[in-house]
Amino acid sequence: MPELPDVVLYVRSLDRLLTGKYLKTVTVRSPFVLRTFDPPIEAIEDRIVTGFSRRGKRIVWELEGPLFIVFHLMIAGRFHWRKTQTTNRGKHDLAAFGFDEGTMLLTEVSSKKRAAMWCVATKSAVDALDPGGVDVLRADDHVLREALLRSNNTLKRALADPRRFDGIGNAYSDEILHAAKLSPLKRTAQLDDSEISRLCIAMRATLQAWIDRLETQNAGQFPERVTAFRPEMSVHGRFAEACPDCGAPVQRIRYAENECNYCPRCQTAGRILADRSLSRLLRDDWPRSLDDLDDPNRGK
Repeated sequence: MPELPDVVLYVRSLDRLLTGKYLKTVTVRSPFVLRTFDPPIEAIEDRIVTGFSRRGKRIVWELEGPLFIVFHLMIAGRFHWRKTQTTNRGKHDLAAFGFDEGTMLLTEVSSKKRAAMWCVATKSAVDALDPGGVDVLRADDHVLREALLRSNNTLKRALADPRRFDGIGNAYSDEILHAAKLSPLKRTAQLDDSEISRLCIAMRATLQAWIDRLETQNAGQFPERVTAFRPEMSVHGRFAEACPDCGAPVQRIRYAENECNYCPRCQTAGRILADRSLSRLLRDDWPRSLDDLDDPNRGK
């Protein structure tokens, strides 16, 4: 799922490319993607695009009128810019937005079809779609602390909660917790003041560093390869690879459709966290520490 750094990159790229441009046509191929009917989606045709913004992971197109289109890309939704006039005929295409300069495609490479868009007529309607998480890059430590301690949950769950924090999901919560040297399963109520301070610093620094990195990598081009898995990441998606800080093998916990990645030496004092399915299956053979992983007699 595109998270805050990727969403910021999309908003900036869309702004450079399409602000002030004339939106001629819109074609919706998959009717499930459109979650509103009033105003009708055709109302956005023949209008100037006046700007772009975001609400958490949601991307907002602003058009004269005013009218607004709000997109939530979910896991597999993506934008693709084509410099030619084209209709949305690919099997993964959800909608096409035609400009004189080219076509912006909304796609989703998934059979579950979770991506969504809303056409609304007021800013209050746009705001109503915002889950309300704190803007990490603008909030001070006091505000971040209040959001963090709102209820007693694991740090992994707290960071990825869109009602608490704005735009953090599965990937960047892993990276933030690795930077803060904190266990993903530590509970918010167990944090001391120094750990909270460390986590606040890691949230801002990690997200800003990735925004800057993605801007540099795309060099002003429209982002065509948005992904949650990048080789420069420290732990996310790097199971069994070496932690860049200490060299220990990165571990993971699988749950539902996600997984949590962490370094046992940097984050859990050498302890291997239990995976609900695998640890139950392996029982006594489940490694509980880095020493167990290195033991040649384990499992014999």
